[in-house]
Amino acid sequence: MKFIVSSTYLLKQLQILGGVINNNNTLPILDNFLFELKRNELKVSASDLESTMSAKLKVESDSEGAIAVPARLLLETLKTFPEQPLTFVVEENNTIELSSNYGKYALAYAKAEEFPKAVELKEPSSTIVQGDVLATAISKTIFASGNDDLRPVMSGVFFQFSTEGLTFVATDAHKLVKYSRTDVSASQNADFIMPKKPLNLLKGILAGSESDVLIEYNESNAKFTFEDTQLICRLIDGKYPNYEAVIPKENPNKLVIDRNQFLNSVRRVSIFANKTTHQVRLKIAGAELNISAEDIDYSNKAEERLTCSYHGDDMQIGFNSRFLTEMLNNLNANEVQLEMSLPNRAGILTPVDGLDEGEIITMLVMPVMLNS
Repeated sequence: MKFIVSSTYLLKQLQILGGVINNNNTLPILDNFLFELKRNELKVSASDLESTMSAKLKVESDSEGAIAVPARLLLETLKTFPEQPLTFVVEENNTIELSSNYGKYALAYAKAEEFPKAVELKEPSSTIVQGDVLATAISKTIFASGNDDLRPVMSGVFFQFSTEGLTFVATDAHKLVKYSRTDVSASQNADFIMPKKPLNLLKGILAGSESDVLIEYNESNAKFTFEDTQLICRLIDGKYPNYEAVIPKENPNKLVIDRNQFLNSVRRVSIFANKTTHQVRLKIAGAELNISAEDIDYSNKAEERLTCSYHGDDMQIGFNSRFLTEMLNNLNANEVQLEMSLPNRAGILTPVDGLDEGEIITMLVMPVMLNS
């Protein structure tokens, strides 16, 4: 087995696939890339048992074969090379020899048969989404998903596909984000919960990409195929909470404000908030929003006034400043609207502008009880 490949091209592909590999694997074989050579095509795979990602690379070769190559050793070596052709040759003594313009390097390889086989999806449903649309949907929701091992369904992003559009939801019970697209739809209704790790990989690869992504899914697995890359992952098992039930429908109090001003003000004031509750108080009367925070234990307090447009009764409501900043940070709008009903009911944050056609974002933030 022998092939020649460009060093930078190989490094770029392997760095993407390397994101799948865990730092501490229980199975030593998972510390390797699987190389499967069929003449001019080299298929490289990486796996952590839950997710398997593979890419097809163009190489110069007229041989065939398969081996597992140590990932970290190979990546660290490739990072040191400027652009040049590299020759890989499998030797008799269980090593693969890599020849560059500088010299030769021998890496011990493992048998390809030991590498876990990727799952085949039986009778999957499928949907096609543009890469950038999918990357945006992931980045707009993933920050709101939870980290609680006791509630695994909330540690992922809920994909809800229908003939009317696509919806992506994430929540950790304190905040909730629902991102919908009415300009893309699926051929049939389906929903599943995607784990965070493969989503973060997809987000990184697909940002700004105009190529189409074929999403195939069944009860237990999902497969994403785009250009020469494929990612298969196991879905999170369980039923997603009924998120529609927690979104308050009647919200008579509506506040519209400049997003940047609001964000910077909350950031500054929250420095003075209690370090365990991170509580900031919003007091709205007329066209004035008063943002304040206090840490009684240390006699620290701060207060700022902003002008806003407000329709509704005067009210005071408390929020966790960390959740509020995270949400405001994740919106691209110039102006945002905060809809509220009562101080103990969730507030709904939506962008007033900056959305693409067919794009809908709803963010929900739970209030914190104010000490009067």
